[in-house]
Formats: sequence, structure tokens, C-alpha cells
Amino acid sequence: MPVRGVRGAISVDADDPEKIRDATRELIEEILGRNGITDFDDVISAIFTTTPDLVSCFPAEAARHIGMTTVPLLCAAEIPVAGAMPLCIRILLHVNSERKPADIVHVYLREAVKLRPDMKSAQ
Repeated sequence: MPVRGVRGAISVDADDPEKIRDATRELIEEILGRNGITDFDDVISAIFTTTPDLVSCFPAEAARHIGMTTVPLLCAAEIPVAGAMPLCIRILLHVNSERKPADIVHVYLREAVKLRPDMKSAQ
């Protein structure tokens, strides 16, 4: 089965562990749902990044809490580009999927829709 990358991002309004975990869970669930992924065995790995202003917890904690216990997860910090969107969590999921690359749905939620106005999934 082909391996596909699925991108997504979501914003939070404060550096608060509960808000970060809740937003990350929401983002993961939307990505999986919109792409028809129903089994965590189809998720190969996930890379999470946060903007430098989010330091109170690891977004990967949310993935563990929803059952991604055997999926390799990695958290990293976004590079601090001047003028970049603050308070943002991004994810890159590597998944097994028969979908063609053009049919993968990348998900941008809350203020993060501004990151990819060119994508219909960002609406």
C-alpha cells in the first residue's frame, strides 16, 4: 500500500497544556476522519511542531491519549520566522493509503486556515 503524507495545523489562544492537547486531538481526529483512516495501524508515524511560544506540553501527548500508543511520534519546534503565525501546532502524518496524492485532504483549523488559503480543506 502506498505511503502518503497528510498535513494539518491548528491554532490555540494560549500556551496551556489542556488547550494544546485538546486542539491536537481535534486536529488528528479531523485529519483521520476526512481521509477515511479508521485504524491507527495505518498511521506509520507523526511529526508535530509547535511555534516557539508553545512550551507547556508535547502535542504528541494528545495522540497517545486517543490510542496512538504504537505509532512513532516526534515533537519539534518550528523555526522562529519573523511575522509567522503564533500559537500554532502543525502535524505531518505518514499513513498507508490507497488514495492518490491529489485526493489526500490536508486539514487547517481555526486561525491556521490562513496558512493555506489555497486549499479547499482550509475552508
